[in-house]
Formats: sequence, structure tokens, C-alpha cells
Amino acid sequence: MEKNNKTMMTDFYELTMAQTYFDAGKKDEIAYFDTFFRKNPFEGGYTISNGVDNIIEYINNFKFTEEDIEYLRETGSFTEEFLDYLKDMKFTGDIYAVPDGTPVFPNEPVITVKAPIIEAQIIETAVLAHFNHGSLVSTAAKRITNEVKGIPVMEFGARRARGVDSAIEASKYAYIGGCAGTSNVYAAKKYDIPVMGTMAHSMIQNFDTEYEAFMAYAKSNPDNCVFLVDTYDTLKSGIPNAIRVAKEYLIPNGHKFKGIRIDSGDLIYLSKAARQMMDEAGFPDVKICLSNGLNEYSIRDFASKGAVIDSIGAGDNIAAAKERVGGVYKLVAIEKDGKIIPKVKVSGDTVKTTNPGYKKAYRFYDQDTHKVLGDVITTYDEVIPKDKYTLVDEQNPWKQTLIEDYYVRELQVPIFKDGKLVYNEPNIHERKKYCDAEFATLTDRITDVSNPHTYYVDLSEKEKELKEYMLFEATKKAAETAMENNGYAKTIGGKK
Repeated sequence: MEKNNKTMMTDFYELTMAQTYFDAGKKDEIAYFDTFFRKNPFEGGYTISNGVDNIIEYINNFKFTEEDIEYLRETGSFTEEFLDYLKDMKFTGDIYAVPDGTPVFPNEPVITVKAPIIEAQIIETAVLAHFNHGSLVSTAAKRITNEVKGIPVMEFGARRARGVDSAIEASKYAYIGGCAGTSNVYAAKKYDIPVMGTMAHSMIQNFDTEYEAFMAYAKSNPDNCVFLVDTYDTLKSGIPNAIRVAKEYLIPNGHKFKGIRIDSGDLIYLSKAARQMMDEAGFPDVKICLSNGLNEYSIRDFASKGAVIDSIGAGDNIAAAKERVGGVYKLVAIEKDGKIIPKVKVSGDTVKTTNPGYKKAYRFYDQDTHKVLGDVITTYDEVIPKDKYTLVDEQNPWKQTLIEDYYVRELQVPIFKDGKLVYNEPNIHERKKYCDAEFATLTDRITDVSNPHTYYVDLSEKEKELKEYMLFEATKKAAETAMENNGYAKTIGGKK
């Protein structure tokens, strides 16, 4: 397979459906798919969207190779005519997406694909994989970095991630989400992320004494001495040995004692005691780094109880967060005879009923505070008024909010047009800065990790009417079909 060509990273049923579309003469039919999610991860109030960069790379390298075609031929599931079609396939459609680093909310379209049905269907799996992973890691990182209120967080979750590629991508998305750097050297080199690190317990155990280990490390790394002090006894051994090495070697040789890291025990008590010990030893500027499975809740608890924290090392709860975004990719419209025909998915589970049609999502901001006021999903051809707008809760229509003195922006931007990349992709540092700026528009009620405010994404009146009409028609059609099938069943029964 060609380098970076991951076209075959698709579910098998995407291809069997594609064969069906091909046989039915639908290969040129234009379809519209929305990527969205139904619930914020971590029971939170927001999600940080990410993954567009990898989707761009995937689309730019989209091509079935001879090796791919031969493999598909050997499955015995596809016709030669269809395989010939795949052999010449390139992505020719449009993709619109919310830029990486944008806070997004349930049920609003984050990525929209408009393309010939077979192309749109085949790319589904990769689009979802990139969106779901990138958004999960960035959201996890933002939840932690927001709680530390400016204290730098080092991401070092590579060894906890779900595989090597996942670890590399996690470091990138964690940086965009607010982390100051990563311990992952490969990711740091590839994505120009600040690389950071201290030492592990194993190095200290390798020497006969902790003092010898610290001294050896100081001599090899005199300008980056952050000692891990909890291997044996933090207060009776680790910190005294770190101070001793600093006074005997670092300071006399013109180097600085930078810091200590505590990775176990009662971190609140130990950090306070450590600060006192180092202050008394004449090192008030030495920084204290805390680690050991920290998350947004423990960090908030530490802050409320007066823990002394200058930096944090976080891994498991960023790179291997035990949650999911749950993004889905649903058909919302097709084109027929030059017209856009909306489609709806009806479910007995109300939350899984989709918003039909080709749509746009807009965000309102307060003119003075620049804080978010609300989002609305409209049909693609609606125009948002500039003077006032009424947001209406779809589930509770009596909840209405009249907003004025606002400015508004469309959330999605063009990424691909007619298969050509039209998006000027920002570098990783620009994406990080953008993410911080967008996050600052959220209110504290939305970003609260304990009891977040539910940020409602409303439907415009026109979109709501379309949805109600389509649900009525779908229900009516289902009832008629049920009656027909019941009559057919009776006929079959009578013949028996």
C-alpha cells in the first residue's frame, strides 16, 4: 500500500453497499451526509472538535491501488465492472467542517460531506475514526488544562494509549487541547510540539543509592534537573537527596536546580511539605510537578485544599481516556433532477431520530462580552437576521430566548470543493491558539466539570417544520406498509 494511503480503512459493508449502488445505477447520485454526536463525553458541557487535519490527509491520498483491487477481487464479493470503477476512483465531492479546536455540541453538523453516493459511503469509516479520536483527546485535555488555571500540563500518555499510532496522534490533539508539551519524542518531532520529561523510578533503582542516581542524572543533564523524589521516601529521602545534589554539584557548577516530581502518596500533603523544605533549604524557585493518574476532578480537589502545584504530568486520562465521543455519519439528503431531497432516519429511540436535509449551523455571540449565546441549525438556504433572533428549545418549545446585540458566524467552512482542497490549513500552534480563543467564548457554567449547564442547539422554525413534516410522512408510510404486509401475510397464510 502506498505511503499514507488508507483508503482501505473502511468497513466491509461500505463496499458491499457501494456494489449495490453501482448495480442500481446510482453511482452518480449526489448524497449529503452529516457527522454529529448525540452526547458530550465525560458527562460534560462541551466537546472540542478535532480530526480535520487527518481527514484532509486521508482524502488527499484516497486511491484504490492494484494491490487493493486484487484483495477485493479475492473476497469474491464484487463484480469486475465494479472493481474497474474503484480502480479509477478519486474523491470528487465537497466537505465542509467545523475547524479543529472549536467547541461543539450535540446534534449539530460538525462535518458535512456532499459527494457521489459511493465516494461518500466509502469515506465514512475514516471520517468518523479521525473525528471521534481527535475530539475525545482534545476534550479530555481541555477539561484538565482548564482546571489548572494556567499551570502547564505535560502530556505523557504514550505508553497508555491504544497503540503506537494512537499515541502519536493523541500527543498532537492534547497539545491543541491545551497541554504545554509532550513526552512523546516522535510526536514532538513530527508535529513541532515542545518535548518534556524528567526521569523514571527504574533509573533510580538501578543505582545503589538514590543519592548516586540523582548525582549521575545531574552530571548528565545539568540544565534539566527535575528529580523524581518518591521512589523510597519523598520527605525523608527523595527531597533531602535532591537538595544535597543541588548544593554539592548543580549550584557550584553554575547550574540551576529546576524542580522535583512527586508521583505517589498524599500529593496534597507532600506538595505542601516539599515546598516548605525547599524554601528552608534556600530554593524558593524550585518547581513542584505532580503526577499519578490525575484528572480534572482530582486537580480541582487539590486546588481547593491548597496543594502546591507548579506543573502537572497527565497521561492515562488524556491519551487513554475511558470515554467516547460517539460521532455518527448519517444520510440527510440526496440530489434528484437538480433538487435537494431531504432524508430522515426515524427511530423508536427519539434521540436517534435525525435532523433532515442539507443544513447549516450558526453560533451567536454577545456583542459586548463575546461569549456564546446559542447555536441554531437551519436549512441551507436560510439567512440569519442581523437585529434580533428567537432561540427555541426543540424539546421544550415554551423555552424561548430573544437575543439582540449579537454577531453570528457560520460554524462550518469549506474544506474540499469538487475534490480539491480549498482550506488553508493552519499549523499546530495556530490551531492551539484558536482553540484557546474559542474556548474563552464559553461561559463558566458550560465548562464546569461537576454540574455543567446544558447548551441547547436549537432548530430554526423552517428546519423544525421540515422535520415534523418528514416524521409525519414517515410514520404514515410505515403504517401503510404495515397494513400491506399484514394483508400479504394473510394471503400467504390462506394459501397454506
